[in-house]
Amino acid sequence: MGKGVKVAVVGGVFAVMVGGAGYGAYTFVSAIGGDGGPGASAAVPKSGPPEGAEVKKASGAFFTAWEKGRAAQAAALTDNAQEAGALLEAYGEDARITGVRISPGTPAGATVPFRVRATVTFEGRSAPLEYASELTVVRGKSTGRALVDWEPSVVHPDLQEGDTLVTGKSEQPPIEAVGRNGKVLTKADHPSLGPVLDTLREKYGDKAGGTPAVELVIRHAGDASGETPADTPLVTLRKGKAGKLRTTLSAAAQTAAEEAVKSHRNASVVAVQPSTGEVLAMANQREDGFNAAFLGRVAPGSTMKIITAAMLIDHGVTTMNGPAPCPATATWQSQTFKNITGLQPNENASLADSFLRSCNTAFIKLIDEKPLTDASLTQEAQNRFGLGRDDWKTGIASFDGRVPAVSGPDRAANAIGQGQVQMNPLTMASVTATAITGTFRQPYLVSPRLDGRQLARAEGLSARTAAQLKQMMRLTATQGTGRKAMAGLSGDIGAKTGSAEVDGNATSDSWFTGFRGDVAAAAMAQQGGHGGDAAGPIVAAVLRAVG
Repeated sequence: MGKGVKVAVVGGVFAVMVGGAGYGAYTFVSAIGGDGGPGASAAVPKSGPPEGAEVKKASGAFFTAWEKGRAAQAAALTDNAQEAGALLEAYGEDARITGVRISPGTPAGATVPFRVRATVTFEGRSAPLEYASELTVVRGKSTGRALVDWEPSVVHPDLQEGDTLVTGKSEQPPIEAVGRNGKVLTKADHPSLGPVLDTLREKYGDKAGGTPAVELVIRHAGDASGETPADTPLVTLRKGKAGKLRTTLSAAAQTAAEEAVKSHRNASVVAVQPSTGEVLAMANQREDGFNAAFLGRVAPGSTMKIITAAMLIDHGVTTMNGPAPCPATATWQSQTFKNITGLQPNENASLADSFLRSCNTAFIKLIDEKPLTDASLTQEAQNRFGLGRDDWKTGIASFDGRVPAVSGPDRAANAIGQGQVQMNPLTMASVTATAITGTFRQPYLVSPRLDGRQLARAEGLSARTAAQLKQMMRLTATQGTGRKAMAGLSGDIGAKTGSAEVDGNATSDSWFTGFRGDVAAAAMAQQGGHGGDAAGPIVAAVLRAVG
């Protein structure tokens, strides 16, 4: 054998290793029958969890290859060499990370914690990088080898599927987002705005007059909404100059909204100014960070009766003071609907009475009246309230509702905010704003003058219909299901409650929308019970602060 070649015998197998080749350079040759020929005896792969020695060896080999910048070699020591190789290659090339030193901790079974210390360098500037992560060693399914179980978080704990690391000038300069009164809005003061501020920087940083920073960032893959999240900075080598971006948010309203949603897990609220469409506040209390206030797609319960009532009035079926009997049950195409527990039937009820008490059966009994069709509610939502056309341009990603034209039992269910109707606090705050002014003004967070985008348009409501809707909401706030939540609020107030049953949940979602003066707000609290129970106090708190 040539120089540098060593041979070891393991069982009945020769292991040949070329000196200096390191990990991945072993070749196993059967001692009997040569390379798989007649009489060959295939080795049986190991099974079961990796042993301690295997965990130490596999992780150590991976760390050594990673430290030396040998991306392909390190990737070959994982159970997904293709994805691991791409990210490890970017670690050195795109992220400009050098001088990697890895300090393993004490393994816990097959999991090995470790600490990374390195240097990030770009155009003559350097900065230290330090973080902790962990990996798990598993046994390869086909080979039986001990391998690193590949996850992007092995490279950095904040990395997720599809993410990568990049160092360079930021794609967008930093921004200083300010509210309508000029007060700076920060993540520290308004935690719910964290993801929103990142998105605003991504979309408007180049229009706000700032200069980009030089940073090591996590570049994220697109999310389910089709939007690409803003980069997550990890290390700043050179600070950028922040540009000033004016938003429609009210610092006082935002503070009240942030505090109000803390009262219930998975709650969201939006407040808008009906006279302009400007968003005054938006807040979410969620563990997953999802902007349910703008992007939620859930049944709104009886808050939908604002739109259904408008449809009944616009089509001449009834009026605020016209008949809308409230029986104990109502059957539509073989499906029986009931009212909330404790609601007393009233066969002589007016539309206003059935609205303020949130009688389901009254609305279901009336949707069969001529000239209503399967498409009437959809047309009312789209043409009058600007919903469900996928054309809102608020300044960030948003969902503008869904009210599909359906037949069968879902036509009745849609009328009371169940079935296939989908809304969020943004859309319901807009519904209230349209109902009390008669004019649809698409909500927005950043002025369209900044980027020339065209806001959505809709016909709006007649003065006659709007006046009746506003009065029915006033009665709901002072005499009906919204009375408890709105108690103590002065001025011109109105409300509508809603409870939405969601499959698999024992408790209904709580919905509430209301107005005070020139402020309209809507809130949702998942599994919060009746509308006034959880969502009601959230809306009232925001209206109390800014109404």
